Amino acid sequence: MTANGDMIQVDSTPSGTGCVECEATGSWWVHLRRCAACGHIGCCDDSLGTHATHHWQQSGHAVIQSFEPGEDWFWDYRDETTFEGPALAEPTSHPLSQTVPGPADRLPADWLQILESRAP
Repeated sequence: MTANGDMIQVDSTPSGTGCVECEATGSWWVHLRRCAACGHIGCCDDSLGTHATHHWQQSGHAVIQSFEPGEDWFWDYRDETTFEGPALAEPTSHPLSQTVPGPADRLPADWLQILESRAP
């Protein structure tokens, strides 16, 4: 285990297959991140809501893992580093059939322009 081990609960299951907050509001996301402590699924910082970061700020759960198929990297918000960690409880990603960005039925046709307009 790493120094980040106090923030990782390997038996916590994901809260769902999409960003909790985006699902509640009918919004969309770019990529998904999983809280390694409690399983909360939030959207990445490239997404409109940046809900994974908000979850860390509100909960203090500083370690996330990618929730994208084929990715298993961890990120620690405290020191802004990636690291290798233990296997978490299944599922370890959203379904392959789920679009990225997504979900497809809520993704506006001009999604890329919307994101680009937010850039500094």
